[in-house]
Amino acid sequence: MTGVGSKVAGISWVVAGGLAAWAAARVAGADRVRRTETVMVPLMSFTPQVAAAAPLAALGLRLAGRRGPAATAVLASAALGLMVRPRGVPRRQPEAGGPTLRVLTINLLVGRADPEAVVARVRQEGLDVLFVQELTIGAETRLKQAGLEDLLPHAQIEHKGSGPRGSGIYARFPLTEGPPLPSTFAAQPTALLELPDGDQVELVCVHPRAPALQRGGSARWREELAVLPAPGKLPRVVAGDFNATPDHGAFRDVLRLGYADAAIQTGDALIRTWGRPGKHPWLTLDHVLVSRGCAVLACSVHMIPGSDHRAVYAQIRIPAAGEGGGAG
Repeated sequence: MTGVGSKVAGISWVVAGGLAAWAAARVAGADRVRRTETVMVPLMSFTPQVAAAAPLAALGLRLAGRRGPAATAVLASAALGLMVRPRGVPRRQPEAGGPTLRVLTINLLVGRADPEAVVARVRQEGLDVLFVQELTIGAETRLKQAGLEDLLPHAQIEHKGSGPRGSGIYARFPLTEGPPLPSTFAAQPTALLELPDGDQVELVCVHPRAPALQRGGSARWREELAVLPAPGKLPRVVAGDFNATPDHGAFRDVLRLGYADAAIQTGDALIRTWGRPGKHPWLTLDHVLVSRGCAVLACSVHMIPGSDHRAVYAQIRIPAAGEGGGAG
């Protein structure tokens, strides 16, 4: 019996210590440390799942009479909850008085997403702007054949070769080229949207490379996220597949430039957007960011057949002239 008790005690401390280590790693930003980033960047993506399991683990340890491990697990659970739960709580929005934009971003999975479904979503939401990643030349043609240009006749598209590294911005209103970003593995086009009332909005389609599980993979991912510019004088929407979650320090650095995540603003940031096609998604990698001063009126996530990513929709009201909306 003594041996069994020792084993149970050991397992209890492993569970409690694991939760405490995870919470400490998240608080300390262990995914920023060069020696550990290859492992920690992918692991930190699963922090919401660990935060959800932590209270159950603490309760189980308490019921098992393991007071020390249970107390440790309770503290770790509380720390993780403080970092994760606010993403499910809507936040008060600024009093923006300008026009409303309806935008959507979708990764097409090397061009395989159903073009009819994409166009149907554009039509259903009455979109003003569509951001697409992994846009192949073939997918561009199929979207056109499905009627996308009838709904969003203006486009800023960039391909890199004939493969899936292309990206595009489609819009209801005229587009001109925006300030270019430094070159990255996948295309990241920018554009200036000209609204009918004379307002202008800067648009950036985002797709940094994924943090590969190999030496230097996370560093290259972080470098590509770091090319995103801080907001300027005009309102800006930055949307796409960031290959990052709010539990990554590199993503939080982007937010600190002066952006708000639409899903966090509406309390929908715990909805996951990426996983195996047709299966329950695992991670929240796709985001719509807006410069501060813009009000997020709605945000939702939608399945698109053929893609491993869910589409993210946001309804945004930009500031009226004189209200600001760029850098504060």
